[in-house]
Amino acid sequence: MWSRGTKELGYGRIYFSDVVVERKRNLFWERKWRSLDIRVAFGMLFFHVLALFAPLTFTWDAFWMASFSYFLSGILGITMCYHRLLAHHALKLPKWLEYTCAYLGVQAIQRDPIYWVSTHRYHHQYVDSQKDPHTPTDGFWFSHMGWLFDSGYIMEKYQERENVEDLKNQAFYRFIKRTYLWHIFGFGALVYAWGGFPYLVWIMGVRTTLGYHMTFLVNSVCHVWGHRAWNTNDLSRNNWLVAVITFGEGWHNNHHAFEYSARHGLEWWQIDVGWYVIRFLELVGLATNVKLPTYAHKLKKSFDSAKKFK
Repeated sequence: MWSRGTKELGYGRIYFSDVVVERKRNLFWERKWRSLDIRVAFGMLFFHVLALFAPLTFTWDAFWMASFSYFLSGILGITMCYHRLLAHHALKLPKWLEYTCAYLGVQAIQRDPIYWVSTHRYHHQYVDSQKDPHTPTDGFWFSHMGWLFDSGYIMEKYQERENVEDLKNQAFYRFIKRTYLWHIFGFGALVYAWGGFPYLVWIMGVRTTLGYHMTFLVNSVCHVWGHRAWNTNDLSRNNWLVAVITFGEGWHNNHHAFEYSARHGLEWWQIDVGWYVIRFLELVGLATNVKLPTYAHKLKKSFDSAKKFK
């Protein structure tokens, strides 16, 4: 699928890659904008514009509080809880800790757990096919963030989110879904009351915008540029730079080969901060049922199993 000529398809390859854009979506013009799309677009624009005030409002207090908040919402919330725990069941945490980390993920402002997990599970189920919610074969920028503003595109693919019954069955996640925006507004009000406009800019603007693009890079860059270590039937790549800045999520080919694995950086030199946190929780008895790929699993996915694992 990835090697067909550009003349046959009518679209070009993404620069410096072998990924061909097969179905280019209109990001802004000549498409129907639903009310949800407009709300999402204005929300994203708000946080990006807020982040532009960062040079004018810099204080070390605001910087360090934004950094601490980024750790909590990015590593504990999105990387460990939303992604590795809820989406893939790569580990288990006590419910009080799971719900705490999920709530930190809510404050990353990347939608509620039911929506986020459902979309990610569909991505793995239909990876880099026409039903993938954010494949670069629909265009690089569409895979990066354009898909977020096209609810019709999502509705075309799956009318009902039937792949998250495990979360829908829990009152906590249903409550968060119903009241999601109130948690964001409430947190923003607390931040402003605590530190004024500089805290609002750095915690709600800079931290949120940075978190968005770190997640988006995994969806876009890690399906276009990097190294394929495992024989997966998709475009996923390991990208060391993205891995460093996304707490290990950039070892994306590793992840698609072994999506149930709590550890994405499978080699000793592959930095994976998300795994280090999980390993610490395991050592202190809070993380259980931590899943890792076995020798047999690696053998099955290897390009050259006879050489690599003998």
